[in-house]
Amino acid sequence: MPKPTFTFAPDTTEAAPKLGGHGPSFPPSTGRGGDDWDNRPHGRRGPRDRLNRYRLGIGLAVLSIFILFIALTSAYIVRQGTGHVDTNTSEFVTDWKPMVIPGILWINTILLIMSSLSMEMARRQVFREPLVTEEWLGLGTPTRKASLPWLGVTFLLGIGFLIGQFVAWQQLHAQGIFLASNPSSSFFFLLTGTHALHLVGGVLALAWASLAGILAKPLESRQIATDVSAWYWHAMGLLWIYIFVLFHFVR
Repeated sequence: MPKPTFTFAPDTTEAAPKLGGHGPSFPPSTGRGGDDWDNRPHGRRGPRDRLNRYRLGIGLAVLSIFILFIALTSAYIVRQGTGHVDTNTSEFVTDWKPMVIPGILWINTILLIMSSLSMEMARRQVFREPLVTEEWLGLGTPTRKASLPWLGVTFLLGIGFLIGQFVAWQQLHAQGIFLASNPSSSFFFLLTGTHALHLVGGVLALAWASLAGILAKPLESRQIATDVSAWYWHAMGLLWIYIFVLFHFVR
């Protein structure tokens, strides 16, 4: 009996052509300009990473400033309770004489609060999404035009605060109260003077942010300059309110 034979016909069916719709075999890169920021090393992941590094830096600087003022506050409170025992009366005598705070400090405080509000408005303008989108599309620099007026207002209010502080010191001098007049006056001039010095640094930061806007620097640079200046300015405002309350309630 003959064995059956099998033959295999070649497969002549052509493979169906691959048409569109399948998409790439790997996920597309993300970020503007085809840059995959998430796959880059830390510290080189684009504008957001750069902004976070600047925020971290200003946060550490502000923390060190607050630690300084906490130390001064501790010395201020401890010094109030120091003195000596009178050998004749056996009574505890202190040389601390509470001083009257100049009334202009109320005006100065209002000026600084207003400047903090205007600074926040400037910061929000450079991150405002519709304005940022217009700049990305090359339709001008609307964030610059929107933030510059608020930066100017903040700058003027900050200068007004510093002038007000100088007037307060002059008023105390006219009353015969100087740095070495009494421990209470010494701490007043020390705390307010140190704060004013740090606020001058904030004014310089404002000038930096304003100059970046006037010179029409890239959006990323203007955002960083304004954002960092704003957070530092807010910190100086909170610090002043702390000092102001301290002089009114712990005298």
